[in-house]
Amino acid sequence: MSKLAINQGDPPFVPLTTYRAYPEDEMRQRAAAFYQDIARRKTVREFQSKPVPREVIEQCLLAAGTAPSGANHQPWHFAVVSSPALKNRIRVEAEIEERDFYERRAPQEWKDALAPLGTDASKPFLEEAPYLIAVFGQKHTLMDDGSTVKNYYVPESVSIATGFLIAALHNAGLATLTHTPSPMGFLNELLERPDNEKPYILLVVGYPKDDCMIPNIRKKALSDIASFL
Repeated sequence: MSKLAINQGDPPFVPLTTYRAYPEDEMRQRAAAFYQDIARRKTVREFQSKPVPREVIEQCLLAAGTAPSGANHQPWHFAVVSSPALKNRIRVEAEIEERDFYERRAPQEWKDALAPLGTDASKPFLEEAPYLIAVFGQKHTLMDDGSTVKNYYVPESVSIATGFLIAALHNAGLATLTHTPSPMGFLNELLERPDNEKPYILLVVGYPKDDCMIPNIRKKALSDIASFL
């Protein structure tokens, strides 16, 4: 039996009471409505400093925590940053890594792929947005007695939870940017996270500026992303 208390329900199985069935016409309507709403979501790089109620962030994090995970170990941690001083330190460290990336490490092919998005080593949004959420994956869980429990499918689990989080934030009326400075080890030190955790994504969260501009890009058609066999 797992040492994690979250995997030790009593009784071990209970009836499914949360599922809701819908008539097919309503299913079609709900599926279309969700697509139309989530298709409005855009990644932005220009944020207002306008505060966001903390309880909104908390509810979105709770939604992210409902994501499926390997063996239900939920191997994630969300470090939420609102401190201006800490956001400044994160920006300084991130821009060091970004300058090294653009000037030395990035192959030209990768730079060419990024060019239409207008990205560079300057990351003012890391200070402008009211919240940064650093998403960590836990290679193993540290128990109170000092022992460890191995986690499974950590990248997959963390990615699914992050997708839930982005969708929840969009649903709440917030904009996001998925920022991935590489390497991101400085986040462990600045955010005081243990060595068993690896930072995956730095999510920038807030309201877009009134005059915010975004790349004029489009998503692939259904025929390009799916096949029915």
